[in-house]
Amino acid sequence: MLNINQEFISKSQIRQQAPSIFTATSAPGTSEKYAHIPTDKIIDDMSALGWGVVDAKEVRARRGVGFQKHLVVFRNNDIQITAEDGDNVFPQILLTNSHDGKNAFTFTAGLFRMVCENGLVVSSREFENMKIRHYGYSFDELQNTIKSMVEKLPLTVESLNKFRAVELGQEQALDFAKKALEVRFGDDIENIEIDLHDLLTPTRVQDKGSDLWSVYNVVQEKMVHGMFNYKYGTKTRKARKIKNFQQDMVLNERLYDLALEYVPA
Repeated sequence: MLNINQEFISKSQIRQQAPSIFTATSAPGTSEKYAHIPTDKIIDDMSALGWGVVDAKEVRARRGVGFQKHLVVFRNNDIQITAEDGDNVFPQILLTNSHDGKNAFTFTAGLFRMVCENGLVVSSREFENMKIRHYGYSFDELQNTIKSMVEKLPLTVESLNKFRAVELGQEQALDFAKKALEVRFGDDIENIEIDLHDLLTPTRVQDKGSDLWSVYNVVQEKMVHGMFNYKYGTKTRKARKIKNFQQDMVLNERLYDLALEYVPA
């Protein structure tokens, strides 16, 4: 689960959450052509561009400990999407990397919603991910990559405005909730019973509304944080939180894709 902070976190906090970010060498057996660039180098360079770290995670590893895939979430507090109703959003950049030679630096667009302190991931269909190879890495290339992502922010603003402009009828909202469940549970959905109206019930006053933005946020938060109960067979269970950041990112991206389906062409 992406536990996004409002304030930047220190390097000592980052090291505590994801020590693999600071691994000084590449994993044994990596190609001679692989250039090891520790992720904390990117953190320093992003800081010089005005982007601080608000979250960091790594996958659990039984093998290759210290070289596993990890995530760093950056935010620039000078860049904000302001809404008339006060539902302001901060664009974020999610960086994934590993030190085993299997991954390039991958930059994904994200959003931080101030109302619920919740992190969203923008669909790659709407905002293509960008990659930088370790070999030949330079600050200028990073600067150009981030500049390109910032220049595309109007696309994200346009999406959010469309979400806010679309009003969903009750049947459409129920359809959205059902499809969101299919995204989370896959084929297991056939064995699950759930009150869709409960899934659509907001947990805070600010989320009340039938517009797509409100419905999407209510359902997304419950899907990711496990804020609902369901019946599996004869047993009632509480949904688990998504703790693996890779699963979190995939689920978030697919939910954003789902929301886009309800925007008129």
